[in-house]
Amino acid sequence: MTDHKTGTREQWLAARLELLEAEKELTRRSDELAQQRQELPWVRIDKEYRLETNEGAVSLAELFGGRSQLLIYHFMFGADYAAGCPSCSAIADGFNGSVVHLANHDVAFSAVSRAPLPKLQAYKRRMGWSFPWASSFDSDFNADFHVAHSKEEWDSGAVQYNFRASDYRPATSQDSQRLNEVASAMVGTDWETFRREGPGLSAFTLEDGVIYHTYSAYARGLDSLWGMYQWLDRAPLGRNEAGPWWHRHDEYVSQ
Repeated sequence: MTDHKTGTREQWLAARLELLEAEKELTRRSDELAQQRQELPWVRIDKEYRLETNEGAVSLAELFGGRSQLLIYHFMFGADYAAGCPSCSAIADGFNGSVVHLANHDVAFSAVSRAPLPKLQAYKRRMGWSFPWASSFDSDFNADFHVAHSKEEWDSGAVQYNFRASDYRPATSQDSQRLNEVASAMVGTDWETFRREGPGLSAFTLEDGVIYHTYSAYARGLDSLWGMYQWLDRAPLGRNEAGPWWHRHDEYVSQ
């Protein structure tokens, strides 16, 4: 027998109509926030970035592929990782289906990571992905957009991520051991090597030959990119989690 509140269809409908008003308000507020994102001032980018792609070395402008807008997902895959971050991998499972629609709406898309291109290509084949993925291995790109952090930044305890300074260093030796075990299980590195990378999304526009940075988001600002969470938020038990439960899609035990 369930412990959850039960009721008649009439009671359900009354509660659902009340919830509908709250959902509509959330939708209206989401539309307002989208407008605020689009009204942010654009920041001109004069630095020349070179990224490695399947087609060879390209500039940031060339990633636009003739389109006026570019969305980049900063995928956590450091040069010393054995595999891509499981969380980024879960998000990236939804990219393939979106890329073709974005491309036909004047929006180019690419993931970017610091790992060398051959490592990205091998992982991409393993995951069965086809979306564009560039390596910033010899570039300042990830550091400039605050998704890769130097040893000095780490040691200072003031990693600049999500528009504020954070200290990701373990507080105790026990924490260090636990986090090193977590990082090793996820990507085959120690905690510091793992967390000196971070996930994010950045948006750019190209106008009259000039690239402008228009938007970036990090941490829970990426929540809406997790396709599985949009479904779970509508499932009876919701997210129903006490910690990370997801895996790379080829690591689940068959049910």
